[in-house]
Formats: sequence, structure tokens, C-alpha cells
Amino acid sequence: MDSSISYLALNRQIGLAREMTTIANNIANLATTGYRREGVVFAEFIQATPPGDSLSMADLRAHFASDLAGELTLTNGQFDVAIVGEGFFTIESGGETLLTRAGAFQRSAEGLLVTPDGALVLDDGAAPIFVPPTSTSLEVARDGTISVDGEPIARIGLVTAPPVTLTRVGATAFRAASGVTPVEFPDLRQGALEGSNVDPVLEIARMIAVTRAYEQAQGLLEDDDERVRSTLSRLGQAV
Repeated sequence: MDSSISYLALNRQIGLAREMTTIANNIANLATTGYRREGVVFAEFIQATPPGDSLSMADLRAHFASDLAGELTLTNGQFDVAIVGEGFFTIESGGETLLTRAGAFQRSAEGLLVTPDGALVLDDGAAPIFVPPTSTSLEVARDGTISVDGEPIARIGLVTAPPVTLTRVGATAFRAASGVTPVEFPDLRQGALEGSNVDPVLEIARMIAVTRAYEQAQGLLEDDDERVRSTLSRLGQAV
């Protein structure tokens, strides 16, 4: 066995270990509101080798988030909002605007509409949404218009962005590099939440496949190690 095979096997194991980490993270977020399954993209590099053979090396180049919608669950919570179809809520966290599908909102002590971790929910003008603490009722129309005690006060901002421009921030938020545009016809549901879009059966199947591939690569390394040991042993006996 050529020593380059061992190097390629080790490279393969590194990539598989990273993929396994991604799978484990997906499984850990099966019950996370608004979570979008993450996948990985490998790039393959092929080099011709004599006599007419080739070497192939894979390198993990990118992560991507699935754009499939999660299942909606009715909660009847007045601050819970789910998106039907495309789009992301816009939130402000740490001074930057992020996108999320997690609509489990709440009212802060200051009367601002926020996420559970305190990020500000923004309206369609990129401003924080103030919900008077003294209000007794809140309604969210399908187009995102928020009415408090029967009076419209704001409209929830909903935008889209090309999937390739999104970078995950935490479990459920994304940073968009470019191409953010408002959703022309928003479709929201008050009193509902979008669940994780992770398919547990698919993730378990991926985990099994990755584990088997890792074991195969480990077998190549062990075979090469045994070859080296055997060669050194024979050379020692010859001397």
C-alpha cells in the first residue's frame, strides 16, 4: 500500500469527524423552535498519478442550512408567531441585524418585543417594536401587522435572502452577507411556532453511514501501519 493512501485516509477521517459533529448538532436541536437542519459540502480534488491512476482528496468547504419549513405547532400564545412559506424575521442582536425563523417572542420589561435571549424584533422599517406594557390584547394579522387593543402599532419585518449568503449565528439565527429583500406577501400565523426541520430518521441514517466510512478509513490506516511494522521487522532480521 502506498504511504499516500494513509495520508488520504487520515484526511478523510478529519472530514468525516466534522460531518459527524454537524449531525450531532442537528440531532441535539430536534426540539429547537425555528432550527434549520445543517449540512456540509465537500470539494473533491483529483490528481493524475502514473501509470494512469489518480488520487482523490475531499475537503470540507462549506456548511449550508436546509430551506425546508418545519412543522407548525399551535400554542395559542399571543406573542408566538410562525412564518408560512418563505422569509425570515429580522432581529437586532449585538448591534447587528440577523435573520431567524424562531418566532417565540415576548415583551420585555421596557415594553419591547424581543426573542427569549433578548434580541430586538424589528418592524418593516428596521426599528424595534414597542408594545405598551399596559395593553390588554395583542393581535398579529397574516401580513404581520400588530394591533394592540384594536389599534395598529407596527408591522413585523419579514425578508428573504439567498441561502448561499447565510451564515449561522448560534442555533437559530443567520447573518446575511447580501441580497436581503422584503417579502412581498407575508403570511404569518399568530399563536403558532415553527418547529425544527430536522428529520431524525435521516440524521440517524447519515450517522450510520459516516460511522461506517470512518471505520473503513481507520482500517486503511491500520493496514498501512501493519505493513510498515512488518517491513521494519524484516529489515531488522536481515541485519
